[in-house]
Amino acid sequence: MAVTGIYAFSQPFSIEIIGLHSLSGFLFIAIVGGHILNNIVPLKKYFKHTAALGVSLLVALTTALFYYQPPPIKAFLGLSGNLGPAQDMFKMKDTGLTYQYSPDPGYKLLLDVRTGPSYDPRNPPHLAIWLENQSLYHIKTLFSSDDNDSREELPFWAFKVKGWEEAKKNAEEKKMAIGESIDAISAATANGSFDPSDYILPKEQNSSMPYRVMLEINQPNDLSSKLDDQPSLVYEVEVDNFNPRTFQLLELVGYPIFDPKKDEWYLSYVDQSIESALEIVDSTLLQIERSPDSSF
Repeated sequence: MAVTGIYAFSQPFSIEIIGLHSLSGFLFIAIVGGHILNNIVPLKKYFKHTAALGVSLLVALTTALFYYQPPPIKAFLGLSGNLGPAQDMFKMKDTGLTYQYSPDPGYKLLLDVRTGPSYDPRNPPHLAIWLENQSLYHIKTLFSSDDNDSREELPFWAFKVKGWEEAKKNAEEKKMAIGESIDAISAATANGSFDPSDYILPKEQNSSMPYRVMLEINQPNDLSSKLDDQPSLVYEVEVDNFNPRTFQLLELVGYPIFDPKKDEWYLSYVDQSIESALEIVDSTLLQIERSPDSSF
């Protein structure tokens, strides 16, 4: 376990090493269980001492520390050569937000959100970042705020995710019904693929499809002169693999409005009712670095 743990931290991701590490963990659990059963009588005596309680509390504290991963732990994991912990990194500062996504050694996506005067770091905004194809289908959520209110505070992203979940479920049911391989929302268009790699890491440039990087942000309790609580705002930028650019700016495309007749959300142009919400984000820069090691 020690050897595979060190290897998994210091080297690029390997399913063989991670699998060996996991299997070693299960074997270790079995050995511990056997040890407890074989020595149950003396162990009962040990747990009567206060030292046993202290050790139990230390184990619980360490487990919680590693599970929730406060900034120092995340910073340490960021030193890893394994793309597992380093693949997806999010940082929030007083001056802005940064998100990094690197699913392949030859592909690195960095989203740098510079915040404006309405941004309150003591009451940080709800945020979602996702990928969307040209057919306006959600294909992957890169990041979303880790709280129960995110779907309510970010309705456009939640609506997109719900549609994606339903479409994928229907495709899987259809696959089971006809016994064929289906990896798209509609077989009539290649732009309906569920696999993000078909967009960001296509095997061939000729088969690549443009996609959008989307961002929805909502500062809680930000009233305006006309609204008790201003809605979330949505920003987007289109990425074209045929004409790759390293730097692109996301543009404000509107705020979500619900249509009860169609039971769906759509984006409306920003009007005069939106005031301070326009100053939550100053600018959002997308940087994509590609190297010869990527898929094309």
